[in-house]
Amino acid sequence: MSLLSIGRSGLLAAQVGLSTTGNNITNANVPGYSRQGVVQTDTPSQNTGAGFVGTGTEVSSVRRYYDNFLANQLRGAETNQASLEGFYKQISQIDNLLADPTAGLSPVMQDFFNGVQNAAASPASAAARQSMLSTSESLAARFQGMSARLNEISEGVNSQVVSSVGEINSYARQIAELNNTISGLSSGGDLPNDLLDHRDQLITDLNKLVKTNVIQGDNNTLTVQMGTGQPLVVGNTAFTLGTAQAANDPSKMSVGYVAPNGKFTPLPDKVITGGQLGGLIEFRNTALDGAQNQLGQVAASLATSFNAQHQLGQDQNGALGGTFFNPIQAYVNPNANNAPQSTAEVKGTVVDAGKLTASDYSVDFDGTNFNVKRLSDGQVTQINPFPQTEPQVIDGVAYSITGAPAQNDNFLVRPTYAAAKDLTVAVKDPTKIALAAPVTTGAPIANTGSAKISAGTVDQNYLAPGNALTAPVTLTFDKAAGTLAGFPAGQDVTVTANGNTTTYPAGTPVPFTDGAAIGFGGVSFSISGAPGNGDTFTVGPNTSGVGDSRNGALLAGLQSKNVMNNGTATFQGAYAQVVNVVGNKAREAQIGMNAADAAVVQATKAHQSVSGVNLDEEAANLLRYQQAYQAAGKVMQIASTLFDTLLSLGR
Repeated sequence: MSLLSIGRSGLLAAQVGLSTTGNNITNANVPGYSRQGVVQTDTPSQNTGAGFVGTGTEVSSVRRYYDNFLANQLRGAETNQASLEGFYKQISQIDNLLADPTAGLSPVMQDFFNGVQNAAASPASAAARQSMLSTSESLAARFQGMSARLNEISEGVNSQVVSSVGEINSYARQIAELNNTISGLSSGGDLPNDLLDHRDQLITDLNKLVKTNVIQGDNNTLTVQMGTGQPLVVGNTAFTLGTAQAANDPSKMSVGYVAPNGKFTPLPDKVITGGQLGGLIEFRNTALDGAQNQLGQVAASLATSFNAQHQLGQDQNGALGGTFFNPIQAYVNPNANNAPQSTAEVKGTVVDAGKLTASDYSVDFDGTNFNVKRLSDGQVTQINPFPQTEPQVIDGVAYSITGAPAQNDNFLVRPTYAAAKDLTVAVKDPTKIALAAPVTTGAPIANTGSAKISAGTVDQNYLAPGNALTAPVTLTFDKAAGTLAGFPAGQDVTVTANGNTTTYPAGTPVPFTDGAAIGFGGVSFSISGAPGNGDTFTVGPNTSGVGDSRNGALLAGLQSKNVMNNGTATFQGAYAQVVNVVGNKAREAQIGMNAADAAVVQATKAHQSVSGVNLDEEAANLLRYQQAYQAAGKVMQIASTLFDTLLSLGR
């Protein structure tokens, strides 16, 4: 080959080097751009008889500097970072809401019990009673306001889930289109580096929305999977995701595949992990649901226990107390996939504050029986018998199931989910606040002994039909027999002494024991001391209880009583635990986010060490290729001079 051709090949190679270097410099700050380099080789030598002489050079390829292992490491760090960031942004809202010293629940709950205590201290005061109603309304309003804020957060999560799914579909379509284009352009062996960079950047952006797994396909295409292996892109085909209300809970948006015919197939939440979408779903299913249920548990427990005690009191009109707060009904949602012919209906009413949990429940019909599954730990309780003769109480909730079910019917029961929203005050008239006790006791001055009778109390049995006292009961002590007589006919009598309880049939004289607790028909009292023969004691209805506040004191005492969680926590203690749990989760997410940020920085540095553009290095390459270009041009100039000399020899 002539010297001119050799110079020309060097000139062209240097020109490609200059172009590639210039391209690196101008794209140094473009996200996703990978550094490119010229791979230059010599052309085959030519045998001249005196030996092999080189024929020049050529550019075999323009190489893209890219390490798939480092890229996958970076994607893993970024998807974890996006997930934690999304989780933290949401949970910090709940943390701020619950822990606010002025807008939180603790101050208004303290005000409520202060109002109860003030009313109990002045039971005849209309102003104190009205103040108690006002603080009750404020408490209910605070519960409702906090529930509304949590629902706003939930709706915001649903909106972001829908938005994220739309972005995922957009990225998936673009990746599928690039797969098709890259496959067509790669048939000759050369790779379109810029398109490869663009596709990788799309995958990086997609990975921040949901965790992706990338598998190399045929002819330089990529298969992209999400979560735990669900396909998003296969070759030039993009799968379409969609959202719809969850079949068992319309308050949540579920994610699934949308077929070409429009059919929606939901995916389990557990398969969608990582990225912004994974963080949102994890937040919704753990922190948000937990906060809503636990806040509702406090509301439902407060309403149920306060109602139970209020019903054992007597109002200013002499009537037994009614419900102070309206009863709390469980949130029940029949599964959208239940058989159309099913007429089954499930209702749940909170009746026991101590046994109530913050868990959700799944009620399923297996064709013969209904089974109630506690979702927090999987414990199953069967509704027995079915059909029911009366509601069955499970974990403090009375289940009432009616209608004709079909096999595989399913109902989601959330006993405390809507309790904070539904907490309302039933009593509107201050005179109907039951601060007095419905019974009173007494002993005549004429008694000869030293015995005293305690103030009577009542329990839930007093509310049973026929048990409420309508007239005084007079008990007479027989010293010779050592017994008390005169108890109501038809009612057994219990005597509890030293922790041992003995039941005496109706009409049987009851042995007297100093200080023992005596009970009948839901009424309890004790007689202490030494009664004289013929001494009498009366137990009867409270006919002048305007100034009585015995039940008011018991209502106020609920504040410090361990009512919740099987008698282990007060209302304010349980709420403090909710605040603590949410605060700990928020702090964990923040720490995890900071660690994820550091991991992304480290992974980015490792990835950029291979794919990133170093401007100092490119400046040196620019100078190197410039000199090579000038040298090749000099070779061509010499070849031209030699050619001209040869031509002049022939003139």
